[in-house]
Amino acid sequence: MKWALSGAMIDAGQLIELAKVAEDAGYHSVAMPDSVFYPEHVSADYPYTSDGKRMWRPEVPMPDPFIAIAAMSSVTRRLRFSTNVLKLPLRDPLLTAKQIATMAVMSVNRVAIGVGLSWIPEEFTFTRTDMRTRGARTDEAVEIIKAVCAGRGPEWVEYHGRHYDFDRLMISPAPDTPVPIYVGGHTEPGLKRAARLGDGWISVNTTVTQLTDAIRRLTELRADYGRSDVPFEIDVAPTDVSGVDGYRELERAGVTICRVVPWRLYGAEPTLPARIDAVRRFADEVIAKF
Repeated sequence: MKWALSGAMIDAGQLIELAKVAEDAGYHSVAMPDSVFYPEHVSADYPYTSDGKRMWRPEVPMPDPFIAIAAMSSVTRRLRFSTNVLKLPLRDPLLTAKQIATMAVMSVNRVAIGVGLSWIPEEFTFTRTDMRTRGARTDEAVEIIKAVCAGRGPEWVEYHGRHYDFDRLMISPAPDTPVPIYVGGHTEPGLKRAARLGDGWISVNTTVTQLTDAIRRLTELRADYGRSDVPFEIDVAPTDVSGVDGYRELERAGVTICRVVPWRLYGAEPTLPARIDAVRRFADEVIAKF
């Protein structure tokens, strides 16, 4: 199993040092969340809490994931990076593909992209995008990014879909290795999208029981789509595991990447020295035993 350090809700000024420490300590990657802004008033419930309320304050930092990844990749050599998850239907897919292709080339193929739909109606209203078509547009956007970042360097691509349509064009630079795209979502449509289009699936923060149920369904769906033999990452963030035995149980269930927040596991203060100590402690107590 590979280990990803979560970069969620961290001061932007701490990320560079945490990335360097994570690389030295043996982590596989850093996973960066995506939140464009916080609407003061939200007309929908948050889907991942029992009371529908967000579990963070409006001022909690959420640096732009692409800028943060670019900065961290410039001070590391082995560490990989992913988004967890990029709200893809808020963005133009060609502009997004351009950014991803450039990051992949400049990081020497150390970038993977996790994508999701977004649940906040105001994000779509304020960015002048359509929430109603977010699923279909995400499907097309994934196909466009895969075409641009197919791993054959710059080449002519075209796309003619219902929501996005363009003739032959070339984006350069483009990577010489395909950029993996992991698809988020615990709903049936989300799991189907991951099984059909994704190079992997990426979870929200949730329990082992919910993770194993989702993995079981993904296995069924991948077989239905004839993709059982295609390499597929299972990237999860368990909320009720802390010891080695619990992580081994996840590995047996099919998990390939585990996202962790060591400072929360150990009750550390949100200072850079405390977080660095927690990153190293988790590496010594858990990662080293794998």
